[in-house]
Amino acid sequence: MLKAIFEYNFLQNAFLCSILISIVCGIIGTVIILKKLTMMSGGIAHTSFGGVGLGYFLGIEPIIGAFVFAVAAAIGIGYIGKKSHRSSDIATGIFWSAGMSLGILFIAFTPGYPPDISSYLFGDILTVSKTDLLLTVILDAIVVFLVIAFYNCFRAYLFDDEFAAVIRINVNLINNILHVMIALTIVILIRAVGIVLVLALLTAPAAVARLFSSNLKSIMLLSVFISVVLCFTGLWASYRFNVASGASIALLSSLLYFAAHLIKKISDHITDRKMKNQGN
Repeated sequence: MLKAIFEYNFLQNAFLCSILISIVCGIIGTVIILKKLTMMSGGIAHTSFGGVGLGYFLGIEPIIGAFVFAVAAAIGIGYIGKKSHRSSDIATGIFWSAGMSLGILFIAFTPGYPPDISSYLFGDILTVSKTDLLLTVILDAIVVFLVIAFYNCFRAYLFDDEFAAVIRINVNLINNILHVMIALTIVILIRAVGIVLVLALLTAPAAVARLFSSNLKSIMLLSVFISVVLCFTGLWASYRFNVASGASIALLSSLLYFAAHLIKKISDHITDRKMKNQGN
């Protein structure tokens, strides 16, 4: 496959995309895991399908429609959750179903032959274009810039949002920024793993990193590394066995988490037994 990378532009684009999405995936995935926003992230991802359908209906780039719907869902879910003083799960579920329904209706009303939407639902990193790479670089830069600029605020907020409010951090602003960054990250990942499978790559690397570290920077860096390995391995499996790239990456992400969780439990069990033996 290494030889093929130098021969085919689509493989070069796929490898560059793997690195770019891994950077933002590791950073935002850490936030999602620490703040337990997995359900909300899934809602944003599925709501973005409405934007994909709108893009086809209006004859514009579907990823632009996905971006608009994802950001709107992120802000809307956060606003409703804050105003109702309840869990945002209800709002997430409503946005989730509404977005998927609108996507189906827009595509049904699109003139001509129905478009192939499988790449948006299940991803295909092998079809990433130069335009997709440029968009990914821009969104990557925005997310990385915001994290660096507000790092101390994010760290306090992730530790305890009530503590962050006490030390005069604008918690509402930080919360909204984080939600928008999650939406941006989901849009980045759609072309690689698809709307249906996005949660696997978005959460598994950070969850694995969280098992072995409690330091925020360490979790983010380890998560980025794990994401790169998963993307490269999934890409190789897709090319080698002629299977869907998004499904390969998502399945490997899930298997890695289960394996890491098992290893962690065994390691903790051995450590506990050693401590008990030393105590006796």
